[in-house]
Amino acid sequence: MSWNGTVANGGTVTTGFLGSWNNSANAAPTSFTVNGTACGGGTSTTTTRPTTTRPTTTGSTTTTRPTTTRPTTTTTPVTTTTTRTTTTTTRTTTTTPVTTTTSTSSGTGVLAQAHTAGRVSDGGSSVQFTWPGTYFEGRFHGTGVGIVLNDSNNDYDVQVDGTTVATLVAPGQTTYWVRNLTDADHTVRLAKRTESPWAAGQFGGFVAASGGSILAKPAARTRQIEFIGDSFTAGYGNMSTSRDCSSTGGVNRNSNADRTFAAMAARSLNADYQLIAWSGLGMVRNYGGMSTDLSFRAYYDQTLQALWNSTVWTPGSWRPQLVVIGLGINDFSTALTSGEKWATTDALIADYRTSYQGFLDTLRSRYGSGTIIVVSATSYGGANLPAAAQQVVTDRNARGDSRVVFWDYTSSSLDFLGCDWHPSLHDEQILSDMLQDYIATLPLTW
Repeated sequence: MSWNGTVANGGTVTTGFLGSWNNSANAAPTSFTVNGTACGGGTSTTTTRPTTTRPTTTGSTTTTRPTTTRPTTTTTPVTTTTTRTTTTTTRTTTTTPVTTTTSTSSGTGVLAQAHTAGRVSDGGSSVQFTWPGTYFEGRFHGTGVGIVLNDSNNDYDVQVDGTTVATLVAPGQTTYWVRNLTDADHTVRLAKRTESPWAAGQFGGFVAASGGSILAKPAARTRQIEFIGDSFTAGYGNMSTSRDCSSTGGVNRNSNADRTFAAMAARSLNADYQLIAWSGLGMVRNYGGMSTDLSFRAYYDQTLQALWNSTVWTPGSWRPQLVVIGLGINDFSTALTSGEKWATTDALIADYRTSYQGFLDTLRSRYGSGTIIVVSATSYGGANLPAAAQQVVTDRNARGDSRVVFWDYTSSSLDFLGCDWHPSLHDEQILSDMLQDYIATLPLTW
């Protein structure tokens, strides 16, 4: 087969071809030419990958995630005027992959001027990232600020002085400007709304408007929370007011990881946070039994999820006092099918419990004995989930680890009006309040 397309002068292009999902090798391009001239570079096959477009619950048809439809902006700008510059910029970014992994927002280049708690790959003049909810915070003096981005896949919220002033929809390579602010000190925050396991966003820093200056970045918060989960944690379709969001932009346009119960609870507690979440994946079994050879645990320690140049992430100064795990909805919400490795539900439960203990061992090794780990569950994932998760905690406590605890967040107040029967913004607030109430009962020393 062949592919024909156009590439702008000085531009880059990445191509790939997917084969079957039954563990056979994916097809790979054998040659690449421009205007009939063969180009250099290599070709490679990628590992089999699970789809992320499936919901983690039953009750509706899967909605695919389009990336080109642009909806009406859902946030209300501040009274100052904002303009979007896509042709003239004061800084540019490139698509050259970066490979050096960093775990904190200290250092030179972009991370010297912007605070982030997220997992990023540091290239100095820019950083790459894939996990949902990754955020960058800065300070500046003046009447405006530019945000240097290179991302044609993800959506972002731009916030100035705590107010969302714009939503950027797959902005591409650009410097987005917020202008006409009062000539004073301001804060700026960029937050990644969407998921992109195979596509990295690239952040090139903040730029002060003429006459202004970039100030020292905000200090890292002493409180740190790591959230581990699936679509419920990632904010899949949570901005939708209808379970079928196919006519309102699809899942991506209706998702906002910055408005999840996890992110809202962390901010209310003045904590830095990470959302290590991937829709459709489970502890041992993915939604509908898809991609049986891979589960969430295969990607947990990665800086850039499934990206080809991802490296194992080193925590560095990231030492969360609290870890909240929400894995299991995908394991139990759909019936077993022929060909899966578990002959019975009891066998699946046993594997889930054993693998969960191994995952807890990983977290203990990484963060130490002082971190409180919350094993959370809801009956929305099926009656087997809460009981299995509770037993994981009981078994762990019996081994002498008393700082692993159980939180059941089942609630009859949730409307699940997000895309494909996922939590809505209404639900996110309820869950955030529930989580904060639960955290208040824990013996945290932060």
